[in-house]
Amino acid sequence: MTRIALYQANTGIDLAANIAALETAVEEAAAGGAQMLFTPEMSSLLDRDRKRAAVSVTSEGEDRALAAMQVAAKAHGIWIALGSIAVRPDGGDGRWANRSLLITPAGEIAARYDKIHMFDVDLDDGGSGESWRESNGFASGEDVVTADTPLGRIGFAICYDMRFPALWEELGNRRCDAIACPASFTRPTGRAHWHLLLRARAVEASAYVIAAAQVGEHEDGRKTYGHSLVVDPWGEVLLDMGEEGPGVGFAEIDPARIAEVRRQLPSLANRRTLTK
Repeated sequence: MTRIALYQANTGIDLAANIAALETAVEEAAAGGAQMLFTPEMSSLLDRDRKRAAVSVTSEGEDRALAAMQVAAKAHGIWIALGSIAVRPDGGDGRWANRSLLITPAGEIAARYDKIHMFDVDLDDGGSGESWRESNGFASGEDVVTADTPLGRIGFAICYDMRFPALWEELGNRRCDAIACPASFTRPTGRAHWHLLLRARAVEASAYVIAAAQVGEHEDGRKTYGHSLVVDPWGEVLLDMGEEGPGVGFAEIDPARIAEVRRQLPSLANRRTLTK
């Protein structure tokens, strides 16, 4: 069994305050016996005002939150799956990357994943509605990413990625034991699809799904759904942190459960490639 921790956050527009909250979460996770901590999408800054946010968004090598998490990982001897941060990639067209980073207990970066699917939608929530154009500010990633950890092989997705089966099919093909899906999920879509999609993705990949989420009303005006989840390969919810607010939750990951489910329902082994 491997003990993990999830940080459910209410990230705001103050970078220093958000970093301090992340550092506290690392301390709580380590004190609770977790070998790995998972944090949400946009863990260090959640700000729809791009001009204001731009002051705090840097290259990966200069990012203050990432540096702080590398120091914290080493100080506490814990893996950190930093859900995502906004970084300025080298080259490109001026748009940022929405990037997950996996940090080892030595403080080294073991993997990077840039969110592939951009949240470009118009929501009709009882007449009020919300409009999002993530692609205006962020460039899409292109690579499927996995890495070896104490949990086994982990695959990476971010938030809106959960709606696209091709990504998860490839993560299943790569025999991921767990898939991290940090999120900043809106309330309307969260109520409708959060549990449904994450449980389905865990079943089809025959893997644990670990989804640390943002929660509550944020300084930039958005409202997020919370309900950070851990789902086992059978689709059973092992942890649901609800909507009460930020905090650290814990779950036990059993590698034997993965083998058991794959033996009972060998859907990955039975999968066929369809042709037109």
